[in-house]
Amino acid sequence: KKPVKFSNLLLGAGLNMFEVTTLGQPLEVVKTTMAANRQHGMAGAISTIWSRGGIFGFYQGLIPWAWIEASTKGAVLLFVASEAEYYAKSFGASNFVGGITGGMVGGLAQAYATMGFCTCMKTVEITKHKVAAQGIKPPGTMETFMAIYRAEGIRGINKGVNAVAVRQVTNWGSRFGLSRVAETQIRKLTGKEGGEKLSVVEKITASALGGGLSAWNQPIEVVRVEMQSKTVDPNRPKNMGVGSAFRYIYSQNGIKGLYRGVTPRIGLGVWQTVCMVALGDIAKDAVEKLTGEAVTAKH
Repeated sequence: KKPVKFSNLLLGAGLNMFEVTTLGQPLEVVKTTMAANRQHGMAGAISTIWSRGGIFGFYQGLIPWAWIEASTKGAVLLFVASEAEYYAKSFGASNFVGGITGGMVGGLAQAYATMGFCTCMKTVEITKHKVAAQGIKPPGTMETFMAIYRAEGIRGINKGVNAVAVRQVTNWGSRFGLSRVAETQIRKLTGKEGGEKLSVVEKITASALGGGLSAWNQPIEVVRVEMQSKTVDPNRPKNMGVGSAFRYIYSQNGIKGLYRGVTPRIGLGVWQTVCMVALGDIAKDAVEKLTGEAVTAKH
């Protein structure tokens, strides 16, 4: 069994930080705004974000929540996924099943270890402008965090964590599976069925298709945003669970409402892929020179 090396963690954290600081957070803000304000389309979401701070409006929740999430989730995923994959294979699972198992268990651990409170606080940051719209000065980042903690404890900060877990498990399972299906088709088209190395463009195409098609589970993402949102609505169920949030969104906005924000989500999946695959190879060389360790991460 290959040990999880420091160089792998450094690479995962570095690539995630770059991805979220460039296009990642703006796409996340657009996606969350669309999911929280389901009556607006993409143009409406963009003008709303722009009106609350110009270009900086698109980076709301980046510091510290998106940075904490980016720097920790890669490490958690790598540790847990490699352990789960190793044990799955020791019980006789194939490479494909082992990989999917590792991804799904890693995604689950990611959600409960770091992503729950990070996504919750990002959503709070993005949706609290509604308070400002009423002429009240919105509280600062840490002030908001402490207010939620005092009022609702650790459960309040982790609101929507079950929806995050469902999203991460279905995301990683389908992303892995669909990327493999796409890769098989690309190998057939390019005549590389003997296991020859794919080019960077072919790798990106396979992973981008996997990442983009994984947006089929967008309703659970809209449910997650609704559960974490600071929206004030008398029709909204008080103690919202995954099921009651789903029913509430469907009753308010129908099936279309459940898929709000799917376009920026596909964009996000593709951008994450480009960072991990294309930049991953360049970053691997740099990290190997820096640490003197061979990088074994599957980015």
